[in-house]
Amino acid sequence: MSDLIIKNGLVYDPLNKLDGEKKDIFIKDGVIVDKVNGDAKVINAAGMIIMPGGVDIHSHIAGAKVNTGRSLRPDDKPPEYNDKKSKVRRSGTGFSVPSTWSTGYRYAKMGYTTVCEPAMPMLEARHTHEEFLEIPIIDKLAMPIFGNNWYVLNFIRNNEIEKLAAYVNWILKATKGYAIKIVNPGGVENWAWGKNCDNVDTPVLYWDVTPRQIVENLAKANELLNLPHSIHVHCNNLGHPGNYKHSIETFKICEKIKPAGDRDSSFHVTHCQFNAYAGTNWGDMNSGAAEIADYVNSHKHMTLDSGQVVFTKYATTTMTGDGPWEFALHHLGGMSAWGSKPGIKWVNGQVEAESGSGVVPYFFSPKIGVNAIQWAIALELMLLIKNPWQLSHTTDHPNGAPFTTYPIVFKWLMDRKSRKDMLENVVSKKASTATSLPDIDREYTLSELCVVTRAGNAKTLGLKDRGHLGVGALGDVAVYKLDPKTMDGKAIEKAFSSAAYTIKDGKIVVKDGKIIATTMGTLLRAEGQVKDHVHEEMMQEVKARWRDHYSINFNNYAVQDVYAPKEKIFTGK
Repeated sequence: MSDLIIKNGLVYDPLNKLDGEKKDIFIKDGVIVDKVNGDAKVINAAGMIIMPGGVDIHSHIAGAKVNTGRSLRPDDKPPEYNDKKSKVRRSGTGFSVPSTWSTGYRYAKMGYTTVCEPAMPMLEARHTHEEFLEIPIIDKLAMPIFGNNWYVLNFIRNNEIEKLAAYVNWILKATKGYAIKIVNPGGVENWAWGKNCDNVDTPVLYWDVTPRQIVENLAKANELLNLPHSIHVHCNNLGHPGNYKHSIETFKICEKIKPAGDRDSSFHVTHCQFNAYAGTNWGDMNSGAAEIADYVNSHKHMTLDSGQVVFTKYATTTMTGDGPWEFALHHLGGMSAWGSKPGIKWVNGQVEAESGSGVVPYFFSPKIGVNAIQWAIALELMLLIKNPWQLSHTTDHPNGAPFTTYPIVFKWLMDRKSRKDMLENVVSKKASTATSLPDIDREYTLSELCVVTRAGNAKTLGLKDRGHLGVGALGDVAVYKLDPKTMDGKAIEKAFSSAAYTIKDGKIVVKDGKIIATTMGTLLRAEGQVKDHVHEEMMQEVKARWRDHYSINFNNYAVQDVYAPKEKIFTGK
C-alpha cells in the first residue's frame, strides 16, 4: 500500500478543533500519521474541503427485512438507478432499496466510509452478514434487536440484571453484533396478540413487565458491560399524533443512569422525527419538535438522529422492526399517493421468540399536509437543538428517503434560502402553520455539518478510530469541491453528491464521483466482559428452554467466523 499526501485543502476536523485550516494529511499503511518518508502519491486539494469519511449511524442496508423490501418492490428500479458494470465495479439496481453492490458504491461516491445497520433480528443475523460481505468499500456494523426477546423479558421480570447483561454479551458474540437495539419495547411482543404498547407503562402481555422496565434494565445491562455505544431506542407509539409526550417520558427513563467509560450518553433515540408529533389526530397534527428540543437542550444524557423526510420522484420503501406501526401505515394508505390502492402492499414478519417487522411502500408528497409537517419537524430538531454533538443526520434509510438524498438535506441545513424556497413554493402551507421552521434563521457551518455526519456519529457510536483526522485514525477521508466563501444551496448539494476523492483505509476508491477501486470493508462488532459463573448460569437457563422457543438447533444459532473474514472488535475501554 503506497503512502498518500493530501495537500492544500481546507480541513474540517471538529474532534481536533480544525475549522477550515489549510493542513496536509499524511496516510501510511492505511492510517493517518504525522509525516511520510520517501515517495508518496499526492492529491492536490487546492480549492477543496477535506473531512473524515462519513459515518452513518442508522441506515437499513442489509438483512432479511431489507431483502423482503427488494422482493416486494420489483418496480423500485427506475432506469437512472440501474448501475452499469465497469472494469472495477459490478452492476446493481434499486432506488429506495439498492442491491448490495450499489449500496457500497453509492455511499462511497458521497464520501461515506462507515455505515450502521440498526435492526438485526438475531435469528436472521447470518443473512445480514451474508449481505455485508457483498457490500463493497464501506465498513459495516449491525445492532441485534433486544426489546421484545423472550429471554430478555424473562430476565427483566425476575430482576436478574447480571444474567441479562451476560445474555446480551453472548448475543453480541453469537450474532457478531455491535450494540443493543430496542424497537417499540414490549409493543412488538404484544403485536403477536394483536395489541401494542402506546406508552411506557403499558403491560406486556403474559410477561408482567412494561416498556419502562425494558428500557431501564437494558440500559443498566449496557453500562454493566461498558459497551462503546449506548442503547439505541426506537420509542413506543412511533408515527402517531401526540407521541412527543411519550417520547419525552422515554428519554427520562435514563436520566439517572450513568454512562460507562468515557461515553457522555446513556440513551440514543433514533429517527426522532417520527416520535415528535403533537396534536390528537391527523387533522390537527402539528410539531412537537420544540418541546423535544427544549428537553434535549437541558439534558446531556442522550443523543438522537433525525429521520429526515425528503420528497422524491418515486415511492420509498418503509421498513422497521415495529410491526404494529407498519400495519397502521398500511391502513393509512401506503402507496395511495403514488397511484396504487390504499394498503395494496404490506408485509408483516415475526421472528420466533425475538422480534417482528413490517414493510410498506410509501410515497411522501410535498402537497400532503402531514407529509409536509414531517419534513419540517426533522429540520426543526436539527436546527433547534443547540449542541450538534447530540445530533446525527439520518433519513432512517429508506423510511424517510434513500440515503442518496443526504446532500439535499445538507443544503437545507446550511442554506436558509433553500428552506425558504421549499416553504414558499414546494410544500403544503401546513409546514409553515403547524411548525416553527419558518421562524428559524440558523444555518449550519461546515464544521457543524461535519459533526452531524461523521465526527459526532463516530463519537456517539464509540468508534474512536474514525470520525477525525488525527494521528492514529483510519485513513478514511472525503474531499469535496466546495469553496466555503462562495457556497450556496446548489453548490452544497452538488459537492456532497459526488466526492472529488474518497479514500478508504488509505486507498483512493472514488475520484471525481466515480468508483476507481474497490476494497473489502471491515465488520465492526463489540463485546463486554461478564463473570464466568454468571455466564454459565445464564447459558444453562437459555439451553434448558431453547427447544421450547426455537425451531432450530442451538448449535446452528451462532454466526460462524467465516462470515467475518475481516473484523474489528470494540470493547468501550
